Amino acid sequence: MAALSTLTLVAGTHILSPGLSLQTLAGVLDGVPDGLDERILWELGLPRLLTALLAGAGLGVAGFLLQSALRNPLAAPEFTGVNPGAVLGILGGMALGIFPADSVSGALAAALAGGTLGGGLSWILAARRGPGQVIIAGLLGSALLAGLITLLLAYQPSRFGNALRWLIGSVEGRVWDHLAFASWWILGWIALVWLGSVALGVLAGGDEHAAALGLPPRAARVMALTAAVALAAGAASLAGALAFVGLLVPHVARWAARGRPRWAVPSAALTGAIVLTGADAAAQGLTRLVSGGDLAHRLGLPTGVVTALAGAAILIAVARKERQS
Repeated sequence: MAALSTLTLVAGTHILSPGLSLQTLAGVLDGVPDGLDERILWELGLPRLLTALLAGAGLGVAGFLLQSALRNPLAAPEFTGVNPGAVLGILGGMALGIFPADSVSGALAAALAGGTLGGGLSWILAARRGPGQVIIAGLLGSALLAGLITLLLAYQPSRFGNALRWLIGSVEGRVWDHLAFASWWILGWIALVWLGSVALGVLAGGDEHAAALGLPPRAARVMALTAAVALAAGAASLAGALAFVGLLVPHVARWAARGRPRWAVPSAALTGAIVLTGADAAAQGLTRLVSGGDLAHRLGLPTGVVTALAGAAILIAVARKERQS
């Protein structure tokens, strides 16, 4: 993890300042940055790294909550209407002038409202149809929300110069002020989920199993879904709609936890942080490889492109393997 974080820092800052050396990193860690490279690393590189760590951890735990509460291995923020709703909330709030584009508190509140609306729409459509229908309802709800986003962008295109970062997902452009607000939100919700992780293990066994052990399944599911929306909204307010992190990470986390409920949530958070940090390192490396030097800082490849392509490739490989077996 430390090695990956260092690689991401060095790669990203080298794109912005090709003269970066390991001495620059050491200078930042030793004290207050004073040189140009050290200031770039402190003001842009470190916030970008922490954004990837926080957003990845939040999405990993959000996906774990959705899959546990809905008892569906395909449940994820992007497939249940939560991510599209959060993006619609952010863009809608900016279009109405409710908050400025650089306000993390405003983006978080709008993402929370939109994510709740999107997730609620999907769960209402799937009501009384069982957990297996949640994804179908989620895809229908997500399609509706995507249409509303497209309508909004078409109606006022001049107001959304940075819409791409919200639609695809990107961890660049965040500064310390953004992280100061969003970090306590994401880390606080992860801590609360960890405290209730035993109840999540009981809920994943089914409503009858939970009721037999004295856990009210409906109330527990509402609490789990609330936490999932809160974490997905926190990640979206920082990095937009990053695809496939919340879908694939929980499967790795459950395997790593080996059936131990107390280990599942930290495993999901750590795995999500590592996956998104690695995706960002790959995005920065590809940016420098493709654009070649001086144009790299203007042609940055969004991290969401890497997660989407990698996630799609993994799903295709899994589908082909199941077909052959």
